[in-house]
Amino acid sequence: ERVSRGETPILVSDDGLCRLAVIGWLKTVDWLQWYDFQAEPGGVLGSQPHPRGSIECLSVLEGELEVEVGEVIEVARAGETLRYRGDRPHAIRNRGATIAQATMVCILKASAMD
Repeated sequence: ERVSRGETPILVSDDGLCRLAVIGWLKTVDWLQWYDFQAEPGGVLGSQPHPRGSIECLSVLEGELEVEVGEVIEVARAGETLRYRGDRPHAIRNRGATIAQATMVCILKASAMD
């Protein structure tokens, strides 16, 4: 199966500054989601909790991204990966002065992280 750039579904954050290109297979969306994530400076992608046990993996390719889950805030720079609970309210922010890009994989209905 080949999907062209023009056929790739694109989701945009509420603030219009973050873009999620759906690069995963749409047939697995109920349990596995895979995105190319890009955030302009100041962009925020806020998410409500996914199903219990969900985990997100964010691998930063360019720039710097901040992830907030509950009261915990972590920062990842290019070459670093954050893995965090997706079953709680969470947000990804670009606090940097340049565009940030990452690969994001969401595993829904996975075992709960400790």
